[in-house]
Amino acid sequence: MGITRAVFLHSARTTVAAVASMLVARTLRLPEFYWAPISAIVIVLSTINPLTLGWQRFVGTALGAAVGAAIASFFHPNWIVYGAGIFVCGILSALLRIGTAYRFAAITLSIVLLTTHGRPPLSVATHRFAEVSLGIAVALVLTLLWPAPSA
Repeated sequence: MGITRAVFLHSARTTVAAVASMLVARTLRLPEFYWAPISAIVIVLSTINPLTLGWQRFVGTALGAAVGAAIASFFHPNWIVYGAGIFVCGILSALLRIGTAYRFAAITLSIVLLTTHGRPPLSVATHRFAEVSLGIAVALVLTLLWPAPSA
């Protein structure tokens, strides 16, 4: 089984999305710039509509960052605080009717609460949101300008 034109183009699109988002994030001096290309790769390589996944990831990241920053500003993260945060994200996702974004909210909350950054929680949450949003934006622009090749 050889390399088809579709495989070549798919690999090239993914590379462009990853590298472009990394370069923009580094130019903007985002502290954890690697989240931008990771997010771009997730969107470009998705098996569902990139606009749908982009929206879910964007909204979920915003929710998880907000809940994580709020919790970390008032409580020292431990297993109870972390568990309560995951629970709150689930309840809020349901109330806001964005249940499919819950997975991204929980992931972002986990990163904000469980990683040691040495920075204020609001700063960590804001940067996380900016880094992910940048990757989503680059992937969506690429998807519009360079549609996926058919298999």
